[in-house]
Amino acid sequence: MRLLLDTHALLWWLADENLSTQARDAIADPANLVMVSAATAWEISIKRALGKLAAPDDLEQQLHAGGFTALPISIAHGIAAGQLARHHEDPFDRMLIAQAIAEGLTIVTRDKRFEDYGVALLAA
Repeated sequence: MRLLLDTHALLWWLADENLSTQARDAIADPANLVMVSAATAWEISIKRALGKLAAPDDLEQQLHAGGFTALPISIAHGIAAGQLARHHEDPFDRMLIAQAIAEGLTIVTRDKRFEDYGVALLAA
């Protein structure tokens, strides 16, 4: 399975809380590719700086130590995100949706608005 973690799913994984058993097992399975988008790191950084989110100071090191694969944002991803229907207005989530569609990934999330895009989902 090829997974892309939504921001809350990543933070729940790192804090060892709230994730569904199915999501936790899929993320922990070494046979699965588990990706974290640059958009997620950007969102976490912005929200930490604004005092709206508690997140690790050493996020990049934790991702590396956890065996996660970084997913950069490409020009094609940016164009695709901009062309998505406006079911979801959050630009970070729209980027994750565009990346998942383009790269054939399953998004681990609890955000019900993702369903409107027909992207593969795994309940966080």
